Amino acid sequence: MGIVLAIISPLGWINEKVLGIGRAIGVIAVAAMVVAILIQVVFRYVFNNALPWPDEAARFCMLWMTGLMAPTAFRRGGFVAIDMLCNLLPRTLGTLLNLFLLTICLAVLLTAVKIGWSEVTGFGGRFATASLFVPVSLDLSEWLRVPRSWMMASMLVCIVLLISVNIELILRTLVALFGGGDRLKPILTSSTSGAE
Repeated sequence: MGIVLAIISPLGWINEKVLGIGRAIGVIAVAAMVVAILIQVVFRYVFNNALPWPDEAARFCMLWMTGLMAPTAFRRGGFVAIDMLCNLLPRTLGTLLNLFLLTICLAVLLTAVKIGWSEVTGFGGRFATASLFVPVSLDLSEWLRVPRSWMMASMLVCIVLLISVNIELILRTLVALFGGGDRLKPILTSSTSGAE
């Protein structure tokens, strides 16, 4: 169990730091999404002239926000879960069931990496977005149409982060199964973390 605890500590630290950066970027993405939607509302309903780019910009921000926030929700137990059966079972059986479910989840996520990679590098990722451009020079004389692969990369990043969190949760469950749960540093949840 000492080896598992030695792995959990740095993995948990890395997950917390990387997911903290992801949460910060996710907050910026939400703010940018709201701004893009408000711009579209003003131009569509006040000036009667809808712009082509805000819808795509909002979708881009929403995908990245989701991809960066979902691993934190998974790690902190924020996903909707039906845990009634685990709670009804004796502690050891409930922990074994949780371990089994986390293992299935890991298998699904490892399969999803291949799908995410093919979305980024495959045929669909080679196309550019319809109306989303970013400047490529400081004088704003050159603009690049955003490739769809930049949007789809959010899915791949999300899956990789979910795998890292899943491995940490599996290791924590193993430690708890063998009676070392009191030696684990608790994962901060939204109710215990305070303002971040």
